[in-house]
Amino acid sequence: MTAQLDAVVREADEHVCPLPHIPEAVSVVRRRVRTVLADWNLAPDLAEDALLVISELITNAVVHALPPAVLRLSRVVDGSHALRVEVTDAGTAAADGRPAVEPDADEHGRGLDIVTALAAECGTRVHAGGITWWAKLLTA
Repeated sequence: MTAQLDAVVREADEHVCPLPHIPEAVSVVRRRVRTVLADWNLAPDLAEDALLVISELITNAVVHALPPAVLRLSRVVDGSHALRVEVTDAGTAAADGRPAVEPDADEHGRGLDIVTALAAECGTRVHAGGITWWAKLLTA
């Protein structure tokens, strides 16, 4: 019974979404995540900031990295109430570390600056499965 209860709580506090490796991934996932954030009763301002952070991290995974990619959202209560956003991908698409497609400087290149500006903390974690880009947004 406890394992079932833990599973229900975990499901309510965490949302995992595989990301299709297509340009439309951002809009598809944004619609899905908007519902999750509303169900979690996130303040509208915070939900919009979270959606922007999520959009930027997904865009980076789809444009610059190898599939598969996964979005993980979790509500964190560790002394600070926060929303943790993680996008894990299989690593950079180009062997030399440059983007697979050179971005247009007028339209691209500011995503991580946006994430840094909106998040209380953010960073990357390199591991055997690829790279996880994460951001923590304070909810209280």
